[in-house]
Amino acid sequence: MQAIEMEARVTNNHEVVLNLPESIKQGTVKVIIMYDKEKEASPQKKERQFGQFKEPFFMADDFDNELPDAVWLGEQR
Repeated sequence: MQAIEMEARVTNNHEVVLNLPESIKQGTVKVIIMYDKEKEASPQKKERQFGQFKEPFFMADDFDNELPDAVWLGEQR
């Protein structure tokens, strides 16, 4: 099996137009289509507001305490 790389044109009907070299004989071939996908415009990022989530979150007083072994063994829900 041999491979060649060449440019092709895609029509408005989504057909690929190739002009193959005469050295390629008539028959069945495998075709791989590689194309560049157009980049989508990234949405505008909103500017962050300092302190926006200050009140809704809290940390429990025992946050740093060790968890019981039952948690790690999957026995406690």
